[in-house]
Amino acid sequence: MNTTFRVLMGATVLSAAAVSAQADTLTIATVNNGDMIRMQGLTDDFTAKTGHEVEWVTLEENVLRQRVTTDISTKGGQFDVMTIGMYETPIWGKNNWLVPLDDLSAEYDVDDILPAMRGGLSVDGTLYAAPFYGESSMIMYRTDLMEKAGLEMPDAPTWDFVAEAARAMTDKENEVYGICLRGKAGWGENMAFLTATGNAFGARWFDEDWKAQFDSEAWANTLNFYIDLMTDAGPPGAANNGFNENLALFQQGKCGMWIDATVAASFVTNPEDSSVADKVGFALAPDTGLGKRGNWLWAWALAIPAGTQKEDAAKQFVEWATSKEYIELVAANEGWANVPPGARTSLYENENYKDIPFAKMTLESILSADPTNPTVDPVPYVGVQFAAIPEFAGIATLVGQEFSAALAGQQTAEEALAKAQALTTEEMEAAGY
Repeated sequence: MNTTFRVLMGATVLSAAAVSAQADTLTIATVNNGDMIRMQGLTDDFTAKTGHEVEWVTLEENVLRQRVTTDISTKGGQFDVMTIGMYETPIWGKNNWLVPLDDLSAEYDVDDILPAMRGGLSVDGTLYAAPFYGESSMIMYRTDLMEKAGLEMPDAPTWDFVAEAARAMTDKENEVYGICLRGKAGWGENMAFLTATGNAFGARWFDEDWKAQFDSEAWANTLNFYIDLMTDAGPPGAANNGFNENLALFQQGKCGMWIDATVAASFVTNPEDSSVADKVGFALAPDTGLGKRGNWLWAWALAIPAGTQKEDAAKQFVEWATSKEYIELVAANEGWANVPPGARTSLYENENYKDIPFAKMTLESILSADPTNPTVDPVPYVGVQFAAIPEFAGIATLVGQEFSAALAGQQTAEEALAKAQALTTEEMEAAGY
C-alpha cells in the first residue's frame, strides 16, 4: 500500500475515532425540581461545547431514589450520570459504586465548593459527587399576612412563635393556611422534615448503642406538635404534600408560612410563577431553646456510576453542570436570583448575588447545620435529616408511612410512634446492630 495513502487512511481513522469519542449520548437520571428542569433547557450549551447528546430521565423524588438505588446496587447500567444526595454518596463511594471525581480540571476549581458540601459528598477526602446545588431549610413567609396578624417574624424564631403565627394567619374560608409542611411519606420527604424538626425538640433516631428512640418523650412531643399544628393551620390533604405540592400552594397564595428547602426561595420570589413574589420574607428554621434548629443540610449532586461505558463524557457533563460557568449561563438567561445556590463559595462573594433577598439567609442556614453533631443528645451517626447508614432509607420509608397515616387521621400519633419503634428495632436487630 502507498505510504502516503496509509498515512491518510490512518489520519482518517483517527479523526473518525475522535469524532466518535466526542459524540456519546449520555443517559442522565434527575429529579423533577425546578433547577433540574432549568438545566435541561440549557443542555444545548453542553452539546455545542462537547458534541455529546443528552437523554433525560426525569422522575419524582421518591421514584428517583428508588430507581437509581436499584440500578446501582444491581449494576443495571441504565444511567451514565445520576442525581443523588449526601445520604447515598458516602455509602456508595465507600462501596466503590461511584467513579471518584479526583481528576477534575484546574479550571473547575474544586476548592471553591463550600466545605460543608464537599465534606458531605466525599469519602476519606475524595469527592464522589459534585453538588449541582446545596441547600438547608428555612422559613419562607408572607410578610403581608404576618403584618395583618399583628406579628413580626424574628430572624431566628422559636417553634412556639411559628405555631402562634400560623394559627393567626389561617383563614380556611378563603383557602389561606397558616403553614404548609411536608406530609408525603418518604425518607427524603416527610422524614427529612420531621427528623430535622425532631432534632430541635431533642429527639434522635438512635441512642449511642443504636437503640431506637421513638418511644421517647421527645419524639412524642415532636409528632404531636406537628399533627396538632397541621390540623389547626395546615391545608387539607397535607399527608399527600411533598416539596412540589407545597411549592405550588405557596405560589398560589395559599400558605402563610412554608418551612422547606432554601432552594425554593428563587421560585416563590419569581413573579412569573408566584402570585406573592413581592410579599415573601425569610427566617431561620425554628428551635425550641434546646440548642438545635430544625434545619437540614443537603446537596442534590451529580455522580457517575462505576459501570458506565462513557466515563469521560460523563465527567465532562458533571464539570459543565456544576461549574462557575454554568452559574454565569443561568444568570445570563434567567437572572441571578435563579442560579443554583448553596454549592460554591464564589457565588456568595459575587457582587451580583449579594443583594438577592434570600442569599444571606440561605448561607446562614447552610452554615448552621452540623451533620457531625446534629442532635441535643449524643448519637452514633452523622447526618442532620438522616442517619448515614445503609439501612436508614428502608427504615425511614416505613416510618414515614406511619407518620403520614397519623397526619391523615388514620391512626394516633402514639400508635404511629409505637409502630415506628417496633419496626426500627426489628430492622436494626436483623442488620446486626
